[in-house]
Amino acid sequence: MLLGLIGVGKMGRAICERLMETGNELVVWNRSPEKVADLEGVTVADSPAEVVLSADIIISVLANDNATQAVYFDDGGLTSIPLNEKLIIEICTTSPERVIELEKAIREKGGQFIEAPVGGTVKPAREGTLLGLVAGDEDAFKRARPVLEQLTRRIEYLGGTGAAAAMKLAINLPLMVYWGALGEAVAIATKKDISPEQAMSILVDSSGAIGAAKVRCEPILEMIEKGQSAASNFTMFNAIKDMKLMVSTAQLMGIESPIIDAARKTAEDAAEDGWAVHDASLLAAWRSSKI
Repeated sequence: MLLGLIGVGKMGRAICERLMETGNELVVWNRSPEKVADLEGVTVADSPAEVVLSADIIISVLANDNATQAVYFDDGGLTSIPLNEKLIIEICTTSPERVIELEKAIREKGGQFIEAPVGGTVKPAREGTLLGLVAGDEDAFKRARPVLEQLTRRIEYLGGTGAAAAMKLAINLPLMVYWGALGEAVAIATKKDISPEQAMSILVDSSGAIGAAKVRCEPILEMIEKGQSAASNFTMFNAIKDMKLMVSTAQLMGIESPIIDAARKTAEDAAEDGWAVHDASLLAAWRSSKI
């Protein structure tokens, strides 16, 4: 199958490699062309519109609303040409309101649109074991499903557009709260002369651990003990973006969100302290160091 892919950052590259491995041809576009120069076996387009001209199904893997604004609405963007039943699969984590706007713009140009934010980061993307959260037009979902099945271990269709965005924010909310809480837990233990390594080992083997804690234990310990870690699958900067979306979405729904709002403020403090490019899980190390 010939597919289009827009956005080849860490996540986009993993998705690209996975789709190539499962036998697809790809036409790709990335804002920074040098980041796709080493990708072998793909055709590199000069604009998002050029991707659409080449492929009937296009996957968009964008970081934030600024990126979607440029890719969808700038010169050479997705809505700069007639779409003629082309299908856009949007994976960006954004608000329910934003994804409804994107769908409207695509449909006005004659295209199909489905939102499909995913649970998981680079490794599961590369292995095809993401959690697929899908919402929107059912015919568009049926058309997108064979592609999404190559990337996911499970696909959940959630109904009308915006529902998948809400579910993705709901998934990420306790995760974002956990990292700061883990840092405070480590600090309580180490204040009683328990080593960070022993404390982390016990914490991640306890009923208070989440699944992701086990794979993040080592980089968190490296950051606590050595002040450095190579882990950077999901940066603090992007985590803060998601937490702001959680707070604003809750407000629009009339839901109070003091817990995630406190986690957001903690992450912003860490970012201001120079940790914005670090993996969000390393908030545990930063918080522990401040107690």
